[in-house]
Amino acid sequence: MLALIRNETIKVWKKKRFAVIVLILCVLIPVFVYAQIKIAENNREKFNEDWRTQLQNRITDNTRALGSDRIPEEWKKWRRALVQQLQYYLDHDINPETPNGVTFTKNFMDNAVTLFIPLMVLAIASDLVSSERSTGTIKMLLTRPVRRWRILFSKLAALTLYVSLVVATTYVLAYLISGLAFGFAGWGEPVFVGFRVNGGDVDTSGVHAITQAAYLLMQAGLVWFSSMVVAIIALMVSVLVRSTAASFVTMMATIIAGTILANMASSWQSAKYLFNVNMELTTYLRGTPPPVEGMTLGFSLIVLAIWAAAALTTAFAVFTKQDILN
Repeated sequence: MLALIRNETIKVWKKKRFAVIVLILCVLIPVFVYAQIKIAENNREKFNEDWRTQLQNRITDNTRALGSDRIPEEWKKWRRALVQQLQYYLDHDINPETPNGVTFTKNFMDNAVTLFIPLMVLAIASDLVSSERSTGTIKMLLTRPVRRWRILFSKLAALTLYVSLVVATTYVLAYLISGLAFGFAGWGEPVFVGFRVNGGDVDTSGVHAITQAAYLLMQAGLVWFSSMVVAIIALMVSVLVRSTAASFVTMMATIIAGTILANMASSWQSAKYLFNVNMELTTYLRGTPPPVEGMTLGFSLIVLAIWAAAALTTAFAVFTKQDILN
């Protein structure tokens, strides 16, 4: 089994997909850092005020918007929740946007979990089986005296390794590059978690402070779990679809559709059972309202786990039975 896993790991490495991902990160993260620097400079020049005044202005603007008839009720619920959360930070004299490398990394990963990281994962996962079928190497692989499930399991193990590397590399590069601009401090600064959104109200009874280091650790676990679910479903599609291009496009369209649904499906209750609507697990850490009312962290984890289990079952069942020769 170890030899099979090593073989699959080397095959992915030789495709240089991971090197391309690292190159993309090295190009795009500095762009995001520069954009953050310009935003901070523009805000200082435009408002010339400290963070407390800016926070109070955000509270005032959102409170005023609640009286408008032009804003849908779903958006009003979100604004009510946001106002209560911002007020909590203001009352406890906590700046939620402290500029440093740790804060940038935290915010970057919060925004990257639903689209950016899944697309990088797809670059590795979408053709693990379909590419070998296209080139014909799968036939030679199956002639070895090894059970088919072991071959697919070795691909899954290699995939898990590379997904972990993608998530870890993204965190490391985001911190190192942003740290050059904002400084490397901030690990011990407090972050408030435990906000529970109930409709348009925020329950702050369970709110407690943790360090940003602890927050990043919890966030990384959720990002990894979400990424692994995407990778497993992509592996299943790669088994079912013979074409590499079709496999990648199918998963890419699914991920993008999930991003759109997350912003539009607030009144469609059944949407909460789709895996791509539950991918933004870090929402529950931030205390922002979920895409569909009634969703919780436990619910999203269970939904994603069920999708992953179903995808794995389908992939192994089909791979061990399908006719590879035709």
